[in-house]
Amino acid sequence: MELFWIILGSIFILVGLIGAFLPVAPGLPFSYIGLLILQILHSPFSLTFMIVWLLIVIIFGFVLDNALPAWATKKSGGTPYGITGSILGLIVGLFFPPIGFVVGPLFGAFIGELIAGQKSDRALRSALGAFAGFMVATGLKVIAAGVMGFYYFTNL
Repeated sequence: MELFWIILGSIFILVGLIGAFLPVAPGLPFSYIGLLILQILHSPFSLTFMIVWLLIVIIFGFVLDNALPAWATKKSGGTPYGITGSILGLIVGLFFPPIGFVVGPLFGAFIGELIAGQKSDRALRSALGAFAGFMVATGLKVIAAGVMGFYYFTNL
């Protein structure tokens, strides 16, 4: 039965890492569930460790995921259309790996800004801001999911 839980925890860790890339999947909570499964099985982590990771999941998964792209878009003169376009561009870009992961959000943000009525030079600047915020938030989530995966697999 223990093997079942280890495999299930591993699946949660991997789904969490994949979900960190996708804006439609809550990746970090899945990774955290993997850590919880391991904690219940073997108790390799301290209570402080688990609480800190819970806070990281909440901050990176919910606050930064929404706040950072919005802040970067606002700083670059963008609109909510840029953020929405960036997310839609990423989803379309998933079908064209690996270049689609980069070009999709940037192109989507640019189109979103054009739809919002921005001129092309301003739309490009806004799109770059939305794209940068989105990529930084995604990068932080991927790093957090990767670190949780590292702790999971090194403490099996």
